[in-house]
Amino acid sequence: MKKIMLLLFLSFLLAGCTAPAGDSGYRQVSMDEAVALMDGESGYIILDVRTAEEFNDSHIPGAVNIPNEEIGTEEIPQLPDKDQKIFVYCRSGNRSKQASEKLAALGYTNIIEFGGINSWPGETVSE
Repeated sequence: MKKIMLLLFLSFLLAGCTAPAGDSGYRQVSMDEAVALMDGESGYIILDVRTAEEFNDSHIPGAVNIPNEEIGTEEIPQLPDKDQKIFVYCRSGNRSKQASEKLAALGYTNIIEFGGINSWPGETVSE
């Protein structure tokens, strides 16, 4: 039984950051998968949850900035459609996970967390 549990645990670890939506209420994907999804779709929001200063310094073109610390229990006017696909990122992936959990708790249903801008392969812009 211990071997089975160990194998299951190791399988989970080897799966990496790509966890399906489930208990967390959001889906984690790799940077490559996020880029492919963005290339193949439209009508989504890219949400940068870093501070305004970090956002102004460099961000993904078209991203909306709502700092993780500002996401609480109240409705978010910039995100009126709770079923719209929202791609969430931060600097390294820590705050984006926190923000994704909070968004799921607020009732957002189509959240995709893809880590940090440190791994972003595309262009960035500054304010």
